[in-house]
Amino acid sequence: MRDHHPAMSENHPALSQNHPGVGQGVYLYAVTPAGENGTAGASVERAERPPDLRGVMGGVVRPVPRGGLVAHVSDVPLDRFGEEPLRRSLEDLDWVEGVARAHHRVVEALAAAGPTAPVRLVTVYTGEEQVRDLLDLRHDDFTEILSRVAGRREWGVKAYLRRDTPPPSPAPAATAAGGGDSPGMAYLRRKKESLRGREDLWRAAAERAELLHAELGQIAVASRRHRPQDPQLSGRSESMVLNGAYLVDPAREEEFAAVLGGYRDRFLDVELTGPWAPYSFTSIDLGAGRAGGVR
Repeated sequence: MRDHHPAMSENHPALSQNHPGVGQGVYLYAVTPAGENGTAGASVERAERPPDLRGVMGGVVRPVPRGGLVAHVSDVPLDRFGEEPLRRSLEDLDWVEGVARAHHRVVEALAAAGPTAPVRLVTVYTGEEQVRDLLDLRHDDFTEILSRVAGRREWGVKAYLRRDTPPPSPAPAATAAGGGDSPGMAYLRRKKESLRGREDLWRAAAERAELLHAELGQIAVASRRHRPQDPQLSGRSESMVLNGAYLVDPAREEEFAAVLGGYRDRFLDVELTGPWAPYSFTSIDLGAGRAGGVR
């Protein structure tokens, strides 16, 4: 699973709605521009998609063209992706991880070939006609997004409060003032001073993270701050103070990466991840009535 991607903690699977029948649903991965002939073929700007690309549950990924756009889909069984089966499946973390890996694999293959607008995990329709309706309805939104991300890549930057940084020592005056305290009062005073030291350290790290985000934002075409990840997702025990995503032109990627060196200090441990498909900059609210789950 893409634990190191800044957006993963916010990309929750969409729950499907009731569907009266059983059979096959159509799983949507992403939308790309069409080739010069209006299909998913190669063009001057876009390389050929791998012909044997497989997605969720091993389904063969196929193009659904419409109006200068191409949706990339595969079939999935509704007895696993209907509302009730999906609710049960989402309790199986291994199953969810398998779906997420397959989804990401397809998106990365498409993004390697050209501009790509990924959609959220587990967006399933009852048929291709509903997918074409989506491309008609949100044509301008997809076109704008694809234009924005064309030729650019997403990078993630995470900053952690250094675990080995000692908190500031209590001021001499404060220590002297507590000289006549009882053992209990002295313990409480030391505990209060230690807490204040940790709060000061956290504040200093947070301020450094704000400066880092602002400087990176001046280089990037677009930037976004995600919520800090839980240690189970980040894989690290230190507190995360920055979980940023940045859309960067290739010509400025070296400059972008060089900024990080100036912020690796006694307060922060800074980590660069990516490049990723532009998940953080392709979000479209598809609406409860037309997308996200089985329709």
